[in-house]
Amino acid sequence: MSLLMYDYKPGDKVYIIINPSVMKGMPHRRYHGKTGTIVGKRGRCYIVQVRMGGKVKTLIVRPEHLRPVPPEAFSGSEAKERGEEK
Repeated sequence: MSLLMYDYKPGDKVYIIINPSVMKGMPHRRYHGKTGTIVGKRGRCYIVQVRMGGKVKTLIVRPEHLRPVPPEAFSGSEAKERGEEK
């Protein structure tokens, strides 16, 4: 329940973890386990950009299939950009 109420902002990093009990807004299985960046919102869904090889794919995913990336998972350069230095 708390994952559905999490409010993602543009620029947030998320893990795409498919919840099989919810069919709406489910991304293709090839994106399961990938990390993406929130670009915007469309209705209840979020627009997520994922890098696949040399391409950037844009997905429309419901929040049931997203998990926030913890701040300690960021690399050093990304943490500096966000202002989260140790």
